[in-house]
Amino acid sequence: MTVSLVTLEHQGAVALVTLSSPNALNPLTHELMTALGNTLQMLDADNQTRAIVVTGSARAFAAGADIQAMAQMTYARAVTENFLADDWQRVSTLRKPVVAAVRGYALGGGCELAMIGDIVVAGDTAVFAQPEIKLGLLPGAGGTQRLPRAVGKSLAMEMNLTGEPITAARALAAGLVSRVVPDADVVNTALTIGESIARHSLPVLMAVKAATSRAFETSLAEGLSYERSAFHGCFALDDQREGCVAFLERRVPHFNHR
Repeated sequence: MTVSLVTLEHQGAVALVTLSSPNALNPLTHELMTALGNTLQMLDADNQTRAIVVTGSARAFAAGADIQAMAQMTYARAVTENFLADDWQRVSTLRKPVVAAVRGYALGGGCELAMIGDIVVAGDTAVFAQPEIKLGLLPGAGGTQRLPRAVGKSLAMEMNLTGEPITAARALAAGLVSRVVPDADVVNTALTIGESIARHSLPVLMAVKAATSRAFETSLAEGLSYERSAFHGCFALDDQREGCVAFLERRVPHFNHR
C-alpha cells in the first residue's frame, strides 16, 4: 500500500499542503521532501492557485531531517550526491506566496522549512530550534543563512551554537514569525491570510514576493533599482488599470491576472 506523505486541499485560490508522514513528527526524509517538492512545484505552475499554506501535524510541523539517513552518510557520498541540495532547491524557489502554519516542533530542517515560508504563523506552544550542533553537524538547509536574516546575528548564533529551542513568543519578538495564535487556530489563521493574499493580482503577487526577497539578497541601491523596475512593469498589466479604476469608482476590483 502506498502511503501519502503529503496531502493537498484547495479552498478557492488557496492550496493547503499538509505534511502527513505516518510518523507524526514528520521527519524530512528524501521521500517526503520529494513528495513536497513535486506538490509545491505543481501548485506554482497552476494558474488557479494564488497562495499556498504549508502545515504539519498538531504535534510537529517537522521535527527535523532524517537522522537515520544522516547516521549512515559519508563525506564522499554527501559531496557527490549533493546531499539535501536538490530536495530543498525545489521547495525554496517558489514564485507564489507561501504561508507556513507551524504547530508543535519546528526543529532543524523543520525550522528551515518554516523559514522558506514568506509568512510564518505559529501556535502558542510551537518551538523552533536548530539542534544540528548536538549531532556533530551544522544546519544544512538555511539555518546559518536564513536564520540570521530573520532574527539577527546574536540570536541566530545562540540557536545554532547551543542547539537549544526558543518559544513561539520569543520567535515572534525576534521576527521569525509574523503572529502567534492558539494552536487550534493556526491553520485557519494561515488560510485566512492566504485568502487575503489570493484576492489580489497573481502577477503582482509574484512581483511583490520577488522584490521583497531581493532585500535579503542584494545591496539597498540594487534592491531599490529592482523594485523600481518591477513597479514600472506593473503599468503594462490590465490588473493595474483595473485596480486604479476600481479605487476611483469605489468598488472592489475584478482582477483577471494579466
